[in-house]
Amino acid sequence: QVQVVESGGGLVQAGDSLRLSCVVLGRSITDYRFGWFRQTPGKEREFVARINGWSGDTTTTDSVKGRFTASNDFARNTVYLQMNSLKPEDTAVYYCAAGSRFSSGEQRYDSWGQGTQVTVSS
Repeated sequence: QVQVVESGGGLVQAGDSLRLSCVVLGRSITDYRFGWFRQTPGKEREFVARINGWSGDTTTTDSVKGRFTASNDFARNTVYLQMNSLKPEDTAVYYCAAGSRFSSGEQRYDSWGQGTQVTVSS
């Protein structure tokens, strides 16, 4: 396992942008695959995006396609989730997770951050 720390959440209005950061401590991001997930109260955690920390290959779920983009920064040992054109339904706690598989399944990730709250007002 590796320690990952998210940041960048906040309260914004619909149509605004936010960038979430996920810093990896103690290991290189090139050793891992990363998933971004989100969860709202009473609902199961859902997959948002994934990125290969080494190659930068990414995919996103359909509900955020064209609005959210995952990226990596080797110099900062950080992966990001750029969120544009935010909608109220994007409101959730967002989690970064690291694992060895490039997967949309949360069970494939064994290192999770503490989560960061994103709230989008209408």
